[in-house]
Amino acid sequence: MSQLPPCPQCGGEFTYQDMSLFICPECAHEWSSEAAAPVEEEVNTVTDANGTPLVDGDSVTVIKDLKIKGTSQVVKVGTKVKSIRLVDGDHDIDCKIEGVGPMKLKSEFVKKA
Repeated sequence: MSQLPPCPQCGGEFTYQDMSLFICPECAHEWSSEAAAPVEEEVNTVTDANGTPLVDGDSVTVIKDLKIKGTSQVVKVGTKVKSIRLVDGDHDIDCKIEGVGPMKLKSEFVKKA
């Protein structure tokens, strides 16, 4: 018996083939055999305001006063943030800012230190 690919939608292992389509009985997702071929994942590179690529563990500096939603606090220009962690989403930097606490930042408002 040949090894069939898992469902790309739910990850189910019980897929079966019907002519040129693969079908997942768990979520009823259907896809073609051309789509089942392994594809290289696109790597999203996160860049700072100057276009410099960022990686986990970098230190960055805030380039604009950032109001913290729901409070009267502001992260001032020039605040250095150490050991950033890149995440998916609109706010693509997860970090801890001294005196403020854990925050999510957009990479367009920081530059690599």
